Amino acid sequence: MIRKIVIAGAGTMGYSMASIFARYDYEVVIYDVSEKAINNAKEKISINVDTLVNEKEITVSQANSLHEHLSYTTDTDCFKDCDLVVESIIENLSIKQSFYAAVSKIVREDTILATNTSGLSINALASVVYKPERFIGMHWFNPSHLILLIEIIKGDNTSDEVAKTIYDLSLAIHKKPVIVNKDVLGFAANRIQFAILREALYLIENNVVSKEGIDDLMKYGLGFRYACLGPLEVVDFGGVDTFHHISEYLMKDLCDSKDVPKLLDEIYQRGDYGIKTKKGFYDYQDGKDVIKMNERDEKLVKLFNALYK
Repeated sequence: MIRKIVIAGAGTMGYSMASIFARYDYEVVIYDVSEKAINNAKEKISINVDTLVNEKEITVSQANSLHEHLSYTTDTDCFKDCDLVVESIIENLSIKQSFYAAVSKIVREDTILATNTSGLSINALASVVYKPERFIGMHWFNPSHLILLIEIIKGDNTSDEVAKTIYDLSLAIHKKPVIVNKDVLGFAANRIQFAILREALYLIENNVVSKEGIDDLMKYGLGFRYACLGPLEVVDFGGVDTFHHISEYLMKDLCDSKDVPKLLDEIYQRGDYGIKTKKGFYDYQDGKDVIKMNERDEKLVKLFNALYK
């Protein structure tokens, strides 16, 4: 049974996951090698919890309970008596491997080790783990307090019992888990996301649709529908026969390039990385970055409340 959880990494995803587990009365320790990161996590969690109280999402009593279930440390002794480690440190294979090579020898032999990597190979990470059958991917999505999906990725050695335990844990914190049975690059969600991105950029590069038009197609058409129906359900509603007939001529015409899309590479080479540099496909200077982020968060909250609350 999972009762004590150590979150390794006090960054955005780390403290977000910790808050969610603590909200459901799990004993949670946030571990980081940096005292500065720990202090930042404390501050961010306090702000987020105050917001939940002000918006009447939780009571003052529940807020106090959440804080009581959280602790913070830079001491690796925290790993000695936990039931689960969820790692969310820097997305670097060698650094993560060094972490697991050490921690898998500190924890109990029955402690489950889970990584929040968004794309690194589960098998490559598990290769340095003592008793790799207890190692698994547990991929959360940002913002984790709104995005319900958790991808659970099995490595070649992951036991079915471990996968079921993490699946049941995800349900217990009111998430929507999906088990990915094989360790493939990008897992499932990112493979679908990048397939869409490849075709979108292909259409822009060939002057079929503008970048604004592509985003509008998703926001007001496909994305709006996909918020309610998955792609296979869309086929059933639209007619398998219709989609089959379209596939006969359209599949061969879709972009199947194996290279980084030209437009994406050009923007990357300019050093324009999106919101973080205030310029990407769009311009976010002069405060537009804050405006757009606030708009995004407001829309996500409204959508979440409309569909799931």
